[in-house]
Amino acid sequence: MDIIKIENVKYKYSKEDTKYAVDTVSLNIKKGQFTAIIGHNGSGKSTLAKLINSLLLPIEGKIYVKDMDTSDDSKLWDIRQTAGMVFQNPDNQLVATIVEEDIAFGPENQGVESSEIRKRVDDALKAVGMYEYRTRPPHMLSGGQKQRIAIAGILALNSDCIILDEPTAMLDPSGRKEVMDTLKKLNKQGKTILLITHYMDEAVEADRVVVMDKGNIKLDGTPKEVFKNLKEIKKFGLDVPQVTELAQALKEEGLNIPSDIIHIKELVDLLCQ
Repeated sequence: MDIIKIENVKYKYSKEDTKYAVDTVSLNIKKGQFTAIIGHNGSGKSTLAKLINSLLLPIEGKIYVKDMDTSDDSKLWDIRQTAGMVFQNPDNQLVATIVEEDIAFGPENQGVESSEIRKRVDDALKAVGMYEYRTRPPHMLSGGQKQRIAIAGILALNSDCIILDEPTAMLDPSGRKEVMDTLKKLNKQGKTILLITHYMDEAVEADRVVVMDKGNIKLDGTPKEVFKNLKEIKKFGLDVPQVTELAQALKEEGLNIPSDIIHIKELVDLLCQ
């Protein structure tokens, strides 16, 4: 079942713009899928995320979230509850002085009963591994911990789909790992994850990778299918995982190595044979 359907969507930020930020994009995302959207700055990936979350409305075409039309004002709250959004800077999403109060903020605005709010807050904090920090002030936490709190806030709304717009861009490597481990765990539990990133090592963790350039989708497939197109990806100003590049270089030197290696362990196992 498709949780998100994008049909021939076009968007530009002002009438004066000669080019569309998103230009005739069609994309369906299945429930429970972990999809990574990659592209250099200005490729349209963040604009697409905002269109899905109804922060922007298409000029042409339609987007449906769980069969709800994103341009239907009466469905706005339900759409944002179904597809929750996590932004680049976690500080922009934290609103309270105590972690558990911050996570309760969304359900309180939904009019959820207090006993149910308590359960949702505890469940969300446990899901992201932050339960023991529930009484701490958010500003005392590290970047990775703050981002996990922002994700917990989306979980407390009972969101089926989590859209993340470069959530690790401001984090150090350990913070990035914390967030990625959390996303993989949530995905295993059945949450649909849509990750917008420019880190290739994050994209290889997804079930599916979509490459955008100049507002269009250029490549779409599993990480192995996408990253073996080394020359094409570099043409869009992107890198490929270092291990993929090394594998292709070894292949060109005459070693019998497949061109779709994306994990270091795969290459090590092959070379050790």
